[in-house]
Amino acid sequence: MENFYIDNKDIKFHLDHPLMKKIVALKEKNFVDKDTYDYAPIDFEDAVDSYDKVLEIIGEISGSIIAPNAESVDAEGPEVINDHVKYARGTSENHKALVEAGLYGISLPRKYNGLNFPMVVYVMAGELVSRADAGFANIWGLQDCAETLHEFATEEQKMHYLPQTADGKTYAMDLTEPDAGSDLQKVMLKAHYDEKRGTWLLNGVKRFITNGDADISLVLARSEEGTTDARGLSLFVYDKSHNTMKVRRIEHKLGIIGSPTCELVFTNAPAELIGDRKMGLIKYVMSLMNGARLGVGGQSVGLSEAAYREAVKYANERTQFGKPIIKFPAVYEMLTDMRVKLHGSRSLLYETSRFVDIYKAYMHVASERKLEKEERDEMKEYQKLADAYTPLLKMLTSEYSNQIAYDSLQIHGGAGFMKDFPIERIYRDARITTIYEGTSQLQVVAAIKGVTTGVYLSQMKAYAQTEIAPDREHLRRTLVEMTEEYAQTSARVIEVNDAEYLDFHARRLVEMAGNIILGFLLLLDSTREELFLNSAEIFVRKGEGQNRDKAVYIKNFELKDIGHFKMTE
Repeated sequence: MENFYIDNKDIKFHLDHPLMKKIVALKEKNFVDKDTYDYAPIDFEDAVDSYDKVLEIIGEISGSIIAPNAESVDAEGPEVINDHVKYARGTSENHKALVEAGLYGISLPRKYNGLNFPMVVYVMAGELVSRADAGFANIWGLQDCAETLHEFATEEQKMHYLPQTADGKTYAMDLTEPDAGSDLQKVMLKAHYDEKRGTWLLNGVKRFITNGDADISLVLARSEEGTTDARGLSLFVYDKSHNTMKVRRIEHKLGIIGSPTCELVFTNAPAELIGDRKMGLIKYVMSLMNGARLGVGGQSVGLSEAAYREAVKYANERTQFGKPIIKFPAVYEMLTDMRVKLHGSRSLLYETSRFVDIYKAYMHVASERKLEKEERDEMKEYQKLADAYTPLLKMLTSEYSNQIAYDSLQIHGGAGFMKDFPIERIYRDARITTIYEGTSQLQVVAAIKGVTTGVYLSQMKAYAQTEIAPDREHLRRTLVEMTEEYAQTSARVIEVNDAEYLDFHARRLVEMAGNIILGFLLLLDSTREELFLNSAEIFVRKGEGQNRDKAVYIKNFELKDIGHFKMTE
């Protein structure tokens, strides 16, 4: 059977990134756990060997169980029975296989029965599962909610809930409502403290909740009476064993059908407050959403990998005019562009994951001892980078996954439009990635801060200083020139000092930044592995042209021109 880790050397390449030594050292805190847990690593090499072995197991389960189940899960889907969700047969089999292999809670500390793996490895696991079945990846990936509990819950709450993660308890984040989608400050599900029962009680409706009937749910609710904004919201944890939340229905969706998207009704549902009151949206959900967006990045790359492989396989097998269609320029150029976007997406995914790993590791160290000034400064720097890169990652990888799936189906021709090939399902599954956990348009709103604060520009300059092979100097020069063009263009927009003008050009500026950052990442990857040189050459060449077009458009655009785009009917 296929092993999705062994057959993809690109993932191992990113696992071997030089920054992993720093990440492992911070995560393992000088390997102190080796004296308490017999499965804890004794040094860096031992840690990476553990990551490698676990990813191999996940790759085997993904290739031999989850992927073969994907079509039947898509056809069968979940259903509601007696107010609760029943998974499709294949979904239950997938879940059981991963639980029995001990692959839930892998990023949690060992004191909570986790494996204490870095986010890089957790995201890699998510990519493998997503390649097999993006719908099931949502169920598996929502265990990331446990990270929010780990960061903000009391020790008593952590000791109660977190060990259940390793036992395979499923998670959900209950945020959106019928009248509160992207605008979460409009959430109105009520939470009130019952003095007699000594607990918070939840009442109201949630909608579009992924894996809504989970064992453990993080619920955003209005705890402050008379409020209508974000300051009245708090975060709660609800345990399904109370049986006071009912599933009203499962939405009928275009894709990711195996993942139940539910409408929920809470009736005097007991819940525990997480952290401080009034900080639910302002602090805790923002952290939760950043983790989810990293997960969607992994899901998007997994989908891109699946779509690309289906296209290559079909192009080699399909013969027209006496030869395989992969021999035709119109096809092999499409395939090459798909591979370039896939390589760029994956590089951005793991660069962002590394930033998240470092700042979160420092954050947990800070809960145990005072950080040195150098450590505090480094934590702030990596948190700044993680905050800037996360929306960029979510937007670009999800957009690319849709483009790659679209092109893969096109290469299949009419056959791809039928249910006979997996690409039809992959194409449908990919569509949601630009929508949930914040649309691409909302990611631009977040990412534009990386433009206006100079975070992207500063990192571009840092990349430009990295040592590369002499025969790649022409790529560095091009990227440096693109950086200067980007700096001038973004400065021109900022100097206008008009919010609407900035918002209007935000996506162009963010995409310009993305083209440069991904270009640098591929260039640096090619320095460690020759395989990526071709992708770097093509991506930089195309990015240069795209950025020039955007720069010219912005240069010739005046504030008054926005009026031409406003709808009058």
